[in-house]
Amino acid sequence: MVAVGVVVLAFYLSLSALSAFAVVTLWRLRPDPLTAAVVGVVAAVVLGYLSFRFGTVRLLSQLDARDMSPAESPAVHRLRDRLAERMDLDPPTLKLARFSAPNALALDPMGRDVVVLDGALFRLLDADEFEALLAHELAHLERKDGLVQSLVASVLQTVVGVGYLFVSPVTFLTTGLALGSAWMRGRPRSWPETLAGRVRLRLDEFVGLFGFGLTVFVRSQSRKREFAADARAAEVTGKPMALASALRKLERAARPQLGLSPLWVYGEVEVEVEDSVSDLLSTHPSTDERVERLAAMADESMTRIEVR
Repeated sequence: MVAVGVVVLAFYLSLSALSAFAVVTLWRLRPDPLTAAVVGVVAAVVLGYLSFRFGTVRLLSQLDARDMSPAESPAVHRLRDRLAERMDLDPPTLKLARFSAPNALALDPMGRDVVVLDGALFRLLDADEFEALLAHELAHLERKDGLVQSLVASVLQTVVGVGYLFVSPVTFLTTGLALGSAWMRGRPRSWPETLAGRVRLRLDEFVGLFGFGLTVFVRSQSRKREFAADARAAEVTGKPMALASALRKLERAARPQLGLSPLWVYGEVEVEVEDSVSDLLSTHPSTDERVERLAAMADESMTRIEVR
């Protein structure tokens, strides 16, 4: 066990030395802070863009969606064209797929925008509700929500990666000291009780807390974009309560199966848990909150009409 401890200690000390060398080398070669920041952001944006494009193409292929032809559904295509004209968008391609629960999905792959619809929506929603739902999806495409969120996430992940690189020498050093000394004492599992182990655990907590904070920020922006898409759909259609009714129906239809959240964009999956932490990590606001906002929009619209 002493021999194992020595090998473990030597291994992690080597990693610590190599990472320290890398950090020192990068620090010596660093450009001015502004240039370094610009280069880092550009690299993160490029990687985020490529990840988003290839990810949406892969997701679309996995959905096994088929094109919805104008001959098959002329009314839906006329509705799509009318909404797209109001929003100054190129009409997206409409596709049919089968989700675990009735839903709609806006995708922005290479080429033309796509809206994927579950066939059950045509049985579940009335005409006004379906129009509001489609307008919501077009609002996501209009604002490029999926792409923007992917780019923001990529930039923040790059920041976390750079930060972890700079603390990696200490992380490897404390890990080696904790594991090596625990093995040498004949108690390998006692490494968290050592001084180095406690330092390592505190580093993990710090990195985890930092990553959690960034995740909360990204998810909060996602929820804001859902609210914005709701508001845009209500503005375009003039029927905020139709969207509210559609949200309620989708929620009821999805609840028994714990399916996808109502009206989601690539990369966003709602987890239905009721504690405060899950609310912070949710990509979508609660249906109740969305319905309340839509009801307030309807009341405000009625007030303006009465004043006139």
